[in-house]
Formats: sequence, structure tokens, C-alpha cells
Amino acid sequence: MPGQMKVAIIGTRGVPARYGGFETAVEEIGAGLAAIGHMVVVYCRRSGGGRFYRGMRRVVLPSIHRRALETVSHAGLSTIHALLHRPDVALVLNAANAPYVAVLRAAGVPTVLHLDGHDAHRAKWRGIGSRYYSVATRVGVRVAERVVVDSKTVQLELGLAHDPKVVFIPYGADQTSASVRVIDERLSSMDLRRGGYHLVVARFEPENHVAEIVEGYSSSTARMPLVVVGFQAYPGEYGWRIKQAIRGDRRVSLVGPVWDQDLLDAMYAGAMSYLHGHSVGGTNPSLLRAMVHATPVIAFDCPYNRETTGGSALWFDSPAQIAAAIDRVEADPRSQDDQVARARERVSREYVWADVVSSYDALLRDVSRKHRYG
Repeated sequence: MPGQMKVAIIGTRGVPARYGGFETAVEEIGAGLAAIGHMVVVYCRRSGGGRFYRGMRRVVLPSIHRRALETVSHAGLSTIHALLHRPDVALVLNAANAPYVAVLRAAGVPTVLHLDGHDAHRAKWRGIGSRYYSVATRVGVRVAERVVVDSKTVQLELGLAHDPKVVFIPYGADQTSASVRVIDERLSSMDLRRGGYHLVVARFEPENHVAEIVEGYSSSTARMPLVVVGFQAYPGEYGWRIKQAIRGDRRVSLVGPVWDQDLLDAMYAGAMSYLHGHSVGGTNPSLLRAMVHATPVIAFDCPYNRETTGGSALWFDSPAQIAAAIDRVEADPRSQDDQVARARERVSREYVWADVVSSYDALLRDVSRKHRYG
């Protein structure tokens, strides 16, 4: 079709999304670009998804399965493969992969870098890792033809608010909702009932405050159980801390990851409240998902979550505040109706996938065109 481009997406774990909200966002962006006619190649770290998925071509390449090396080793091989097959434009994700932006540009491939919040602030990248991310972010902003941030707050904090090459494009959220009957049927498969539990969905990382949420819940007077959906990508102390925080509290259920997206949507839609502990990064797709399903949100108090919700949530920065918020919701489930309505209206206006894909389409076309014609 006229205007069709070959787009390489480098730096993600791949599609189908099987890791977290960021990968889900990448899947929606890639599928949306494929749906409007672009040839989208997504470099993946795992097999088992077929050669094509939702119109995107999957290229599976190996990586070194160590926390500090997995992303950069896979992105390095992906960059070599992309250079051999010459995409019209490359979208590189994760500041850690900034050196490959320089390689792609030196080889004549127009390249856009996506910055996913403040990776240097994540607990898993203490010391050398944090310093590397800080330097890589500065290098990436300098060498990429354009840079995408998903949060205006992050854009301000990085000092990029007035940089003409930096573009704000948020994530989106699926605005559709299943019927009450379908939601009830899906919840029953997990032995849950609508309005009968509190929900956490997060990877087990310190900056997501899952342990603190469990501690706060355990000190509350809640009658409804807490369902924790998540996992730890690499063995470590934090997962042990979460289990210790439960300490025999039978009200808390660790259910592991849930990859069935329809079931996960039903779990958001059916929860009495959604507890969101993410504190690093920008717009979070998990938070948007709760807003779409009109679920009362109890969120860690930080600028990124306030930006996303427009302030429409209950806020915490300690286990005691978590306990108080849970008790408040249980005492009067309708007390958050106004906040829920404002959050739902905001997500339907500001976080629409069609608009997000259209923005990426315009950006990638512009970068490719300027590269081609100067």
C-alpha cells in the first residue's frame, strides 16, 4: 500500500506480551501499525508464538539470561539482524539500548528511541547499572533522531520539556468491556466473585511496593481477600520478603502470573479495589486498565500516578495508609464513585490506542521521510 514502511521494533521481550504492562503496550503499538499496513518486525527473546502474531512478524533471537546482560545482548543481535534486512525505520526501546541507536544511525537507519521512565532509579540497577542507565539515557537522547516519552512528568524531570526532538506519546488502554455475565463466568474459574476481593497486579520488584501492600493489607480489618497477580523475573530477596509479609494470613492469595488477557480484564473489572504500588516510570498500563474498568484505585503517591489518574485515587506512602484506604473502601464501597467516574472519563479521553498508534505512525513516517529526502 502507498506509504507502507518496514518498521523494526528492538529492545522488548517480544510478542505475545508475557511479562508486564510495558510489553502489552508494545504489542498494541506494533499490532496497530501492522493493521494500518506497515510491515512490522518485532525482535523476540522466546519461541512458541509462531512466525506471525497479530500481523507482526516475530524474529526470535537468543540472549544471555542474566539480569545485567539479557536486554543488551538480545538488542545487540537484533540490531545486527535489522542492519542485514534494512528497515525503513527502527523503534528502539529501553535506554539501556542507546548504544545500538548510534550503530543504527551510523549505518543509515533512521531511529527513534523510547524512554520507559527512570530506569536508572530501579532498585535492581543499583551502582554500576544505575550509572550506566543515566549515561545511556543522555547518549540516547543525543544520538536518536527522535525520542518518545510516555509521561510529561518524566519529560520534565529529564530536562527535556523544551527539546524539539522529544515527543510525548502516552500508552493507551482497551476501552471495551465484557458483559457482567462473561465477567462472572471468568471470575468463577478463579473461585472469585465480583466485588469480593482486592487486587494487585505487578512484577515483584521493590519499586512496585508489593510487600508493603501485603503488609498494609494484613494490618487492615478487611473481610475481602487480597489477590496478588505477579512474579519475580529473577530469583531474589524481594520475592521472599513478600512471602514473609503474608506470614500465614489466609486472606492473601499469591496466584502467580495471569497471561490470559480476557481473564485478567475480568479480574480488574470485578475487584473491589485495585492497589497500585508502582513508583518508577511514567504512564503505567496496569493503572490504565483499572481506570478503564471503573475499579477504585488505591495508588502509591508519586507524580507519575497522579499524572495518569488526574488525581482520582486514594493515596498511600506507607502500610498504615494502605490499611486505612482498604478499610475505607470496604466500609463504604460507593464512597469512591466520583473518583472512579473521573478516572474513567480521563482514560477514555486521554489514553486511546487508536490515537496512540496514529501518533506513532505520524512520527515514524516523519523520521523516515526526513531521512530519505533530507
